[in-house]
Amino acid sequence: MKRSFGTNLLYSILALAIITFAGFIAYIIATFTGGMLFYAPLVLAAAAGLAVFTVISIFELFSRRFRLIALAVFAGICLLSAAGHEIRQAYVNNLAEVREPEVNLSQYAPFEVNTLAAGLDHKPAYQIQEQMPRLDGATALYPLYSAFIQAVYPPDTYNHSIYETGNDLAVCTTTSEAYKRLIKGDADIIFAAAPSLAQTKQAKLAGRELKLTPIGREAFVFFVNKRNPVSSLTTEQVKDIYSGTVTNWKEVGGKKASIRAFQRDENSGSQTMLEKIMEDRNLMNPPTENVADVMSGIISLTASYRNYNNALGFSFLFYASEMNASDEIKLPEIDNVPPTKDSIRSGAYPFAAEFYAVTAGSTNPNIEPFLDWILSPEGQELVEKTGYTSVN
Repeated sequence: MKRSFGTNLLYSILALAIITFAGFIAYIIATFTGGMLFYAPLVLAAAAGLAVFTVISIFELFSRRFRLIALAVFAGICLLSAAGHEIRQAYVNNLAEVREPEVNLSQYAPFEVNTLAAGLDHKPAYQIQEQMPRLDGATALYPLYSAFIQAVYPPDTYNHSIYETGNDLAVCTTTSEAYKRLIKGDADIIFAAAPSLAQTKQAKLAGRELKLTPIGREAFVFFVNKRNPVSSLTTEQVKDIYSGTVTNWKEVGGKKASIRAFQRDENSGSQTMLEKIMEDRNLMNPPTENVADVMSGIISLTASYRNYNNALGFSFLFYASEMNASDEIKLPEIDNVPPTKDSIRSGAYPFAAEFYAVTAGSTNPNIEPFLDWILSPEGQELVEKTGYTSVN
C-alpha cells in the first residue's frame, strides 16, 4: 500500500534528524583527530548526499535501480577521494623535510654519557661556580652552547629540560623566541644570527641595547632535491628567484619546471639572512600550508621545506648537513664556490656570515668573563669541534 505524503514527510524528517546527528558526531571526530582540512568536509558532503538519497528513496522518486546506481557512484566518489587524499599525504610525508622540530636536541645535551656535544681534551682554565648566565638561542647553535655549558658550568646546576623556559639556565626556544626572552630579561645571553630589523626595534622600544659579540662564522646555504640537475646558482639568480622574477628552473640551467621556493618563519635567523641577501629587493610571498586548529579554525602558515623535485630551500650549513642531514638533498654552489669550512674561512663563499653571543644589558657579573673565554683558544676550539668556523 502506497504511503501518504504526510507519512513520507514524517519518515523523511526522522531520517534527516538521524543522519544529521550521526554526521555531527562524525564531523566532531574528524575535527579532533586531525582531519579538519579534508575529512570533516568529506563527512559533511557524505551526510548531505545520504540525506538526499534517503529522501528520494522514501518518496520513491526515480526507479529503484537508478537510485542504487546513483548511491554506488556517490559512495565510489567519496571512497576514491579519501584514497587519493591518503596517497597524496603518504607521498608528501615521504619527502625529506627540513624544519627545526624534526631535530632531537636531547642528543646534544651537556653532561650526558653519550652526548654529541663537543668537549675539550683537558679541563678548561676558566670555570663558573656561581651566578651562571642564563642561555638561550637558535636551534642550530644549541650544540655549541651546550658544549660551552659542559666545559665551564657545574654539572649539578644544569636542568636537562631543553624546551622548558621557567628559570632554567639553558634552553633552546629558537631565534625569534630567544630574542624576545633576551629583550624581556629572561635570558642573559642568546646565541643566534644577527637580529632582524623588527627585533632591533623591539629592543629599542623596551629600552634595551643589543650587544653582538661575533663568536664564529657559518655558511648560509641553499638546497635542492638531489635529482635536480642544477648544481650552482649565482647571487643574482638567488635574488631573482626569491623576488619572483625567475620562476622556472629552465631559466637557471635546469629542467622545465616551476620553482617552488620555500621560505622560513619571519624573524627566524635564516629568514633574516635571506632578507639581508636580497638587499633592497622585495621578497615574493612564500608557499603556505593550511593548518587546522580547533580554537582558531584553519590558519595559513609559512610552509616548511618539502623535498619536491622542483623545491628550493635554505638554512645554515651545520644545520642542513649535520643536525638535519638528508641524503635526498644537495647544496648547490654559489657563484661557483662550494660551502665548506675553507671557503668560509677564506671569505670566498659569498654567503658566509658571523653568528653571535647577544646580550642586552644584564647585570650578571659572569657575562663578560664568559664571553672572553668563548673567544679564547679553548672556546674557539669548541666552535671548530662542533662543526662551525672559528673567528680567530
